[in-house]
Amino acid sequence: MSTELQAAKVLDCKGLLCPIPVVKTAKAIKEVDVGQILMMEATDPGAPPDMEAWSRQTGHELVKQENADGVFRFWFRRTS
Repeated sequence: MSTELQAAKVLDCKGLLCPIPVVKTAKAIKEVDVGQILMMEATDPGAPPDMEAWSRQTGHELVKQENADGVFRFWFRRTS
């Protein structure tokens, strides 16, 4: 259940292909405060490895990810 993670912002990247979800996530993470959660939704099958790599490279914490009905959801905590 994702109810325990309260997202400060939800980013819809459904229907977009790499690298657009990564670019939009990088922009959107700056719109939430440090410590807050950004939830991003994508349908690109390449999104999980792309977003895991983005998390490692930027240092923003990938708190949770799930795949439901072909929609990938990622929760990132802004760290800086």
